[in-house]
Amino acid sequence: MVLKGFCERIVAAKCSAKSSTDTVDNTQVPASSKAGSSDSKFPKASLWSTFFTSGFSVDETYSESSASEKKAVYSRNSGWAAAVRKVVSAGGSMRRFQERVLGSSRTDISCSDGDVWLLGVCHKISQQESTGDVDTRNVFAAFEQDFFSKILVTYRKGFDAIEDSKYTSDVNWGCMLRSSQMLVAQALLFHKLGRSWRKTTDKPVDKEYIDILQLFGDSEAAAFSIHNLLQAGKGYGLAVGSWVGPYAMCRTWEVLARNQRGTNEIGEQTLPMAIYVVSGDEDGERGGAPVVCIEDASKCCSEFSRGLVPWTPLLLLVPLVLGLDKVNLRYIPLLQSTFKFPQSLGILGGKPGASTYIIGVQNEKAIYLDPHDVKPVVNINVDTQEPNTSSYHCNIIRHMPLDSIDPSLAIGFYCRDKDDFDDFCSRASKLAEESNGAPLFTVAQSRSLSMQVTSSSVSGDNNTRFQEDGSLGMDLVNDAGTNEDDWQFL
Repeated sequence: MVLKGFCERIVAAKCSAKSSTDTVDNTQVPASSKAGSSDSKFPKASLWSTFFTSGFSVDETYSESSASEKKAVYSRNSGWAAAVRKVVSAGGSMRRFQERVLGSSRTDISCSDGDVWLLGVCHKISQQESTGDVDTRNVFAAFEQDFFSKILVTYRKGFDAIEDSKYTSDVNWGCMLRSSQMLVAQALLFHKLGRSWRKTTDKPVDKEYIDILQLFGDSEAAAFSIHNLLQAGKGYGLAVGSWVGPYAMCRTWEVLARNQRGTNEIGEQTLPMAIYVVSGDEDGERGGAPVVCIEDASKCCSEFSRGLVPWTPLLLLVPLVLGLDKVNLRYIPLLQSTFKFPQSLGILGGKPGASTYIIGVQNEKAIYLDPHDVKPVVNINVDTQEPNTSSYHCNIIRHMPLDSIDPSLAIGFYCRDKDDFDDFCSRASKLAEESNGAPLFTVAQSRSLSMQVTSSSVSGDNNTRFQEDGSLGMDLVNDAGTNEDDWQFL
């Protein structure tokens, strides 16, 4: 009770220091009212914020779900911080405590911070006003509409129990599954409606859009439901109530798509694209940058079409590990550049133990959709005249420092046809050449050439070397000055 009273006094002190017009509650300000705002609303330099940040380890405790999700390897909070977290959670929302008191999740996007790259599209919100600020406002509004049109999938409660368990909600453990659903849903939007599609409120909804949402319903009848993902991912350790990593999640989608392809006719595919999970030699077991093998991609397309056509739409998933307890800073510019690819589908990543779907960047900020809000199950029916899809979209633009995300992540790309894939390979090869010896991934024509390609792409003035067993090793120096192997081990 003493500790709880202490926390309440801290919150009260924080609230009293704010303007009388700035009330602390559960309401968040829509992004449209935040254009050009600063972080002064939650000053990081304040006494209480500094005090709590040092002991509470905000960078390691992202949301109310992170305390209970299963990634204990990243849990380094002190005992008193865990006690505070338990007390606050018992009294209400951990998210509200962190966001309202500590300001760990920002919702302001400032035009002065540079342009925004959102899944391959540049929104030039930093343009100087030529005739007043009308042009800048229009550009910012276009960015907001683009953000709002992305499909949001969050925790749900009240669905039918998963298999033989008693779980009727995925709260506190299903964030990676939800993040992956968002990425695949975005791929389907690209495929069926194009990158320029926008969700509007003044026009009838598109049937293709409703069809996509139905695929991600919360029942076994929905093709890409959390129920079916868990069933498909058992071989990779997926289990009800347990957290899962990006690599297992990518492989799960591969299995799910293959299983459904085997039960449906070729013209009735629920996922109208092949899935190619990019990995290193021997499925990543020996380390090294993953290799986009053109022959493997072609094989995926041929198998998907059952040999009828040489190429099909392709969803590439690239699971990576870019460090130990944090992302090595040399990879940050490369991650930023992937959002400039026209094929970009964003990143499955977030804070340790709390996955998000990162869909854009603004300089050092990662802009993301957050699955950690809990919403009741909804039934989206195409026969309904005006189905309520509001819970599948968000107008709160959240961001976090790009260098604070979990080093275990996965990048997604969608290639509509062979020309699109060739363009992706060209961009990826150029990015690897500019990586100064540490590419996110490389491109090779065949597996037999992959090691040669990797060798040439990492040659130069660095400490790269080939080990005797043929795998690629790299001695890096982290920020603390100690040697560690920050290469991608999947």
